[in-house]
Amino acid sequence: MTACLLVRQPGIHTTVQDRGRTGFQNVGVPVSGPLDGVSLALANALVGNAAGEPALEMLLQGPVLEVACASVRVALVGGDVALEIGGTNARRVSPGTSARLVRGETLAVARLGASACAYLAVEGGIQVPLCLGSASTYVRGGLGGVDGRALRAGDHLPLARDCVPARGEKRLAQVPALGLDQAIRVVLGPQADFFDAQAISMFLSGEYRVSAQADRMGFRLDGPALRHVRGSDIVSDGIVAGSIQVPGSGQPIVLMADAQTTGGYPKIATVISADVSVLGRRRPGSMVRFAEVSVAEAQALRRSQQSEIERQVAALRDAAAPAIVDVAALHTANLVSGVASARCEPM
Repeated sequence: MTACLLVRQPGIHTTVQDRGRTGFQNVGVPVSGPLDGVSLALANALVGNAAGEPALEMLLQGPVLEVACASVRVALVGGDVALEIGGTNARRVSPGTSARLVRGETLAVARLGASACAYLAVEGGIQVPLCLGSASTYVRGGLGGVDGRALRAGDHLPLARDCVPARGEKRLAQVPALGLDQAIRVVLGPQADFFDAQAISMFLSGEYRVSAQADRMGFRLDGPALRHVRGSDIVSDGIVAGSIQVPGSGQPIVLMADAQTTGGYPKIATVISADVSVLGRRRPGSMVRFAEVSVAEAQALRRSQQSEIERQVAALRDAAAPAIVDVAALHTANLVSGVASARCEPM
């Protein structure tokens, strides 16, 4: 049988994602890719992969997977939940640390904690067929990943390698901050002129909450309604991840990884590329504030983010070997020799 991970429980919404499907927006195909590209890159680095190698994106709660090959090496980045490894040598692996598993062992990712998304990378990558040059899953279009959908119980997730060498594991020198209290930085426009100064001031000073309708296509926000001064419709034009549309309701919608390629609502601002990952971690119910920056500042922040990713990859450290209990040896040992029975006498 082909090397794979068996899906015992799929999690809430687990999909295969790589860097995304670029070059096809002109024919209506969204980019897809990760909500949090920073965590994807770091997870891949921990297992020795290139930054954009296909991995699993988990939303809110992760899957339970069984190893159906000789061995695999995995790493979990995002959220604050540990990787629970089950089997003869059950153990817990901290996020931001790689681990090697052998045939029959299971790995489980529980609720992700503060972050909406996390990434499980596998050494060598997940070997699903490419669709338009990418493994990324676009569920609405049925493209990529495993049959163009989220994982289901019983799926066989094919791996590029049947066996990985035993070697020292790696960990991040410092688990990156999630930035859940950080203001999301934006560049105003391209249709900021559809709003008056009061609406723009309200947008930049108000607080919004990620609604329960948030998904990979877009995060609907609840908060101060923004009044249009030139109507709520435009001739449809291009959309990018981070575009903030304002429909007739006045409630902003931030377009995310699976965003449509064009839209007909005016866009008051665009989230800078360095902060799309930060916003992607926000769970429904999380608060969002916006802060304006210039295009030059946005470009500098993106360069700084890339430099920080490279610094963290260069600073990977050796992880301490896990303390594994030898159950077979325990079964052969006399663990009760010399134990005395004591009885408490009444005073």
